[in-house]
Amino acid sequence: MKSNRRSVLATLAAAPLYVPSSAFGANDRLAYGVVGTGGRGRYLNRKFQLLGAGCAALCDVYSLNLERAAAESPAGVKTYIDYRELLAQPGLDAVVLAGPDHHHCPMVLASLKAGKDIYTEKPLSWNLDQSQTMIDAVAASDRIVQVGMQRRSYPPIIESKKLIDDGIIGDVSMVTAEWNWNVSRPLNNSPLPGKLDWDRFLGDAPKRPLEPMRFRRWRSFFDYAGGNMTDQGTHLMDVVQWFTNSGAPVSAVCQGYLAKMTGSEHPDVFSAVFQYRNNVIATWTLDYCNAYDDWWTLKFRGDKGTLILKARGFEIYKEKWQPGDAPIMEEHKDSPGVPVEPHIENFLACIRSRQQPNCPVHLAAEAVAGPHLANLAMFGEKKAMLARQPRSSSG
Repeated sequence: MKSNRRSVLATLAAAPLYVPSSAFGANDRLAYGVVGTGGRGRYLNRKFQLLGAGCAALCDVYSLNLERAAAESPAGVKTYIDYRELLAQPGLDAVVLAGPDHHHCPMVLASLKAGKDIYTEKPLSWNLDQSQTMIDAVAASDRIVQVGMQRRSYPPIIESKKLIDDGIIGDVSMVTAEWNWNVSRPLNNSPLPGKLDWDRFLGDAPKRPLEPMRFRRWRSFFDYAGGNMTDQGTHLMDVVQWFTNSGAPVSAVCQGYLAKMTGSEHPDVFSAVFQYRNNVIATWTLDYCNAYDDWWTLKFRGDKGTLILKARGFEIYKEKWQPGDAPIMEEHKDSPGVPVEPHIENFLACIRSRQQPNCPVHLAAEAVAGPHLANLAMFGEKKAMLARQPRSSSG
């Protein structure tokens, strides 16, 4: 029997994902700058403009990225190589930060000092200490900071959370999170076209001679990122913790290996297990060498049933499921993916209202805490324990 929640979800999923630029008056259009105009930064730039905000500045250390972003921005947009110069530009209300992970903390701190509201990409931090530094800095400011974990603003996922809160699957004891793509390949270390300011890319990271693959695939190297453990893991572990009201895990164990992504330091196959204070156990596995059950899946196992959440929707099964049994409730959409527009729209609304956004920094810190612990466990500590919970300004 299908629940009437299906029609509710269909209505939510069909709702407009953005507001037209005509909704903003010419005098109050938000002016923003983008720092980091690689693929994700340019994507966000297009979406911000679609929502009626005005791109006034762009910054990147790589000339081709900057040229591509400028071609998608208003005529006369100012361009920079150093993000500090962008932050000094008069008239900017907000910044969109889409650089590598090791730049997130210094860029957030500099943007707060410059008095800007901030939309920053996930994962929040490069390590656990940086998470707390950013929590404290935001708490000491009056700025709006949204972290780019768009599932927090997507109506069908919000409604799935309500189903669990209503007890449809009972008490959750275990969650399994998976991401399967067959995309692992040797890293490309051929010469880069265009001009790259390598020293600015390195920032506070250890100095070393240029290796093009370190720029192209910075997420694969310890100096700049936590690998796919913190990248994809931040998205999925956030939903795990949000749906189960768990907060950050207290411990993690992990193992993984490098299968096919030659040149990478981070593995392309791994499995982690997290323990939470409320006795929930969660697993997080990623396999970039196989596409069975392609993309991401979250399975919430309760004593009354199981909720399976995927890129195309969700299904709920009775507790004693057998192969061939139909779901007792389901919702699917035609195309996969979680749109970013509602999350940006929430950020823009909060700039005007000065209310907290859907993903403030303390939630983003909790989301990445488990993946950070898993990396610590995988690379030598066997089992990593969280010394303290990331805390909000209220303690």
